Amino acid sequence: MTQQSYEVMQDGGVPIKSWTVGVPFETEAKEQLKNISRMPFIHQWVAAMPDVHLGKGATIGSVVPTLGAVIPAAVGVDIGCGMMAVRTSLKAGQLPDNLAGVRNAIERAVPHGRTSGRSRRGKGQGRDKGAWANLPDDVMAAWAPLSAQFDVLKDKHGVLKNTNNINHLGTLGTGNHFIEVCLDEHDSVWLMLHSGSRGVGNRIGTHFIEMAKKDMERWHIHLPDSDLAYLPEGSDHFDEYVEAVEWAQNFARINREVMMARVIQAVKGSLGMDFEARMEAVNCHHNYISRENHYGKNVLVTRKGAVRARSGEMGIIPGSMGARSFIVRGLGNEESFCSCSHGAGRVMSRTKAKKLVSLEEHRLATADVECRKDEGVIDETPSAYKPIEKVMEAQKDLVEVVYTLKQVVCVKG
Repeated sequence: MTQQSYEVMQDGGVPIKSWTVGVPFETEAKEQLKNISRMPFIHQWVAAMPDVHLGKGATIGSVVPTLGAVIPAAVGVDIGCGMMAVRTSLKAGQLPDNLAGVRNAIERAVPHGRTSGRSRRGKGQGRDKGAWANLPDDVMAAWAPLSAQFDVLKDKHGVLKNTNNINHLGTLGTGNHFIEVCLDEHDSVWLMLHSGSRGVGNRIGTHFIEMAKKDMERWHIHLPDSDLAYLPEGSDHFDEYVEAVEWAQNFARINREVMMARVIQAVKGSLGMDFEARMEAVNCHHNYISRENHYGKNVLVTRKGAVRARSGEMGIIPGSMGARSFIVRGLGNEESFCSCSHGAGRVMSRTKAKKLVSLEEHRLATADVECRKDEGVIDETPSAYKPIEKVMEAQKDLVEVVYTLKQVVCVKG
């Protein structure tokens, strides 16, 4: 008999199946999951991935299948956030001993950090297309398939009129978003990055979370947590939310494509050589909704900090700065609704990490990586995250490892 690979919790709602054997998670996150499990429209059960931890609004590392309703905060405000990785023809021996030049080239090529929205080109560009004249050609080309639908969304939702939409396209942002140069076990060089729908996705998520909360008040629906406010199918905002989220997810995917193209050119320029850059490529969301069929029902699956892992489907599970990352192939485990973790998962909050981890500890933990080694990235240091090896062991029935990566360059916003 095969040993059960997940743990089961139940507290007045549907079961919660958590792939956390050997990877404990905090009581607050368990309570958050229990609140989700008590919602009346959950299909079958809630799945929790091994990187599960407390999140704002809903638990990070959760997979929530719903029938006839959607919870905007279960997606969150970083809509479409995800990963992209490409394997190149470069080998480790072709990289210079000092990688500072490579890192600097990437930082010049991709706007990053809190000032990465090209806001210097003027406000109101969403209204005045003439103000777009100075935007890079690659950004303008990438915006073209997004533009018409965004105009529709703007007309419906006035809060989107002053967003940084096109200005944030092709930009990295801050927090746990990053760009890396990695080596696999065959000494092949990979380029990898992590980002989402930036400011416009945040505005969409925030807007509909507030709309859902107002609906709950208007209908006198009392919830165990106000962040679990939902939009029922057939209500005023359900279709509008799904439409807006799907647009934001497309924006996020294209955003990663634009940045990756720039990273490739930056590395080529820094090394002074050409190379094949997309021998293999993966581009996957891990904060999103998806229409899927599970256990005989068409459902909306919300993955917040989780990657779809259907049989044969490729995904990316990054570790923290200084840790290993993995290119994986899904095993199609239906009990997880064909999902896996999106990373290592935090073991301490950003505030706690800044208090407990010294700059010297961070420097030692990232000694082999060309990256920032200042107090501004202490909250992203390896010890702030769960051990990625334990996370991978806990989900070996969800994915198989295809490549194991170790970063040598890491760019943070």
